[in-house]
Amino acid sequence: MAQAVTTDTKPGVKGISPWQWSIVKGAVLFILFLGGVVYLTSRWTYTQGFEKLVDQGKVKLELYITYLSGVLEKYESLPELLATDRLLVATLQDPSDYHRIETLNRYLEAINSISDTADIYLMDKNGLTIAASNWKDENPFIGNNFSYRPYFQEAMQGRLGRYFALGTTSSKRGYYFAFPVRDKARILGVVTVKVNIDTVERNWAHRDESYLISDPDGVIFITSTPEWRYRTFEPLEPEVQNKIIASKRYPNTRFEALSSEQGVIADSRQIIRLTPPQESEPKTYLRQFHFMPEAQWNVNILTDIQNLRRDILINNILVCSGLFLAFFLLLLFSQRQHRLRELNRFEETARRNLEEANEQLETRVLDRTRELTETNLLLRKEIADRQRTEVALKKTRSELIHAAKLAALGQMSAGINHEFNQPLAAIRSYAENGCRLLDKGRLADTRWNLQQIGELTERMAQIGAQLKLFSRKSSGQMTVVPVHGVIDGALEIVGPAIKKSGVTVQVKIVPEDLRVKANNVLLQQVLVNVISNGIQAMEGCQEKKIAIEVKLQSDLVAIVINDCGVGITPEHLPHIFEPFYTTKKSGQGLGLGLTISDRILLDMNGKITAVNTQRGARFTITLEKA
Repeated sequence: MAQAVTTDTKPGVKGISPWQWSIVKGAVLFILFLGGVVYLTSRWTYTQGFEKLVDQGKVKLELYITYLSGVLEKYESLPELLATDRLLVATLQDPSDYHRIETLNRYLEAINSISDTADIYLMDKNGLTIAASNWKDENPFIGNNFSYRPYFQEAMQGRLGRYFALGTTSSKRGYYFAFPVRDKARILGVVTVKVNIDTVERNWAHRDESYLISDPDGVIFITSTPEWRYRTFEPLEPEVQNKIIASKRYPNTRFEALSSEQGVIADSRQIIRLTPPQESEPKTYLRQFHFMPEAQWNVNILTDIQNLRRDILINNILVCSGLFLAFFLLLLFSQRQHRLRELNRFEETARRNLEEANEQLETRVLDRTRELTETNLLLRKEIADRQRTEVALKKTRSELIHAAKLAALGQMSAGINHEFNQPLAAIRSYAENGCRLLDKGRLADTRWNLQQIGELTERMAQIGAQLKLFSRKSSGQMTVVPVHGVIDGALEIVGPAIKKSGVTVQVKIVPEDLRVKANNVLLQQVLVNVISNGIQAMEGCQEKKIAIEVKLQSDLVAIVINDCGVGITPEHLPHIFEPFYTTKKSGQGLGLGLTISDRILLDMNGKITAVNTQRGARFTITLEKA
């Protein structure tokens, strides 16, 4: 028996061994070191990740600003171009001309459709709209006064007016460009182009970041988050709210602040905490913004820094995992050294125990080897016996199939003898007549007799060749077999029995060129067995008829053989394919014909079934179509 290994060390603090005490001190130092590493890793990861988010945000912000500038610049020159049109000038000079105003309405409608703007309208110097592209709408701008709009006031001062607001008539967001219409130096009115910027919001709605655009007063009017629209980053002063309400810029809007928790602004960025829509907990975002002086807009981008915290967690996990792995490796190495010192102390005892165990093991291995060798010999003998049995079984089955062929030939021997005797008698008669005719010099009649002898000889040779082909052993190899040829060969073999019994055979093959995957000789043997059974079943019947029909069934070929015999009784029908089971009289068969036929067809991936009909029995042979 192996002895237990004990530790022979001096006790340490409170019964702890010195080696265990050193492990405890090392673990405490490792925890302190790990805390410092985690702190430094978190600071480094946060700094690097934050700078990366800032750089990415700058690129995306510049891209968004460039896109917005392109959208606005596309329409910036349109009002100035329209202001030079003589039709606008003439209409402002004589606003009472109804036909001219109607022409101008259609003209502005066409320009609005071509330029893909929201609306185009013309106001006089008092701010009254006298023509508009939406003159056909239910609520056109015509007749409305927009003198309170800042863009009208800027245009009347002789410069391009810009403004973003909700339409007081349409309640749709839009950016307005206004330009004065002059007659020489005198300002007659203002032409205004309203641009629909909803497409800007839709194009940038499906982004990872949140995009927001605010006006000079800090009101958000374009955002990828619809719930934040018309809100502010910071609470608005009352006077600012009153100014917005007076300009009707955002009617029926409550100016609520998104958040009151904001970090220090530095380099156009700040940390802000917001509560996203459909969420209850606030999130921390990096807000980056840029001012567009031409539009007086502040473009903002909010980036969720949750991923930054995730990166910090992942890096800390990786660093801690590496340090823990190194610590445990060091611990394992120290433990191994400690165990080696203990094992060396008991090396001699362990060696003796191993020698004893080795001797016992060798004895058991020898005994077990001897038992396995004897079992292996018995197993090999059983395998050899089984292989010999399988070979003998295959040989016996082949011999049984061949014996069945010869048995069928033996049963048909009387008819075959009659088939040979008749031609032989005719040949003898023709030969004797030929000699007499030759003596009399009747050469033509002699030649005719010789031709008849030749035809009878060929007929006997065909019968002999067919019997020889049928009686030989088959290799069992599958080939492509024409159904018509197999049936003709089988009928050739059972022809004498058919003539002797007075049976009528009808063959119908649709289509004529059907072919199957089978062995020609074995399939012919099956047909001979079934047809012979049908002939024997019709003994004593007045009507003797066998109908053979071949037809397609999907990818299969069915050979249906009907006879007009007495049929098969219901108690015999389930057993007709069993070995040595027969319903014939004694001496007419062993009951192996249908059993062998069923086995042959199974080897050819086919099958044979039998049913009773109103006029006899029906056997159906099913094979794969070639």
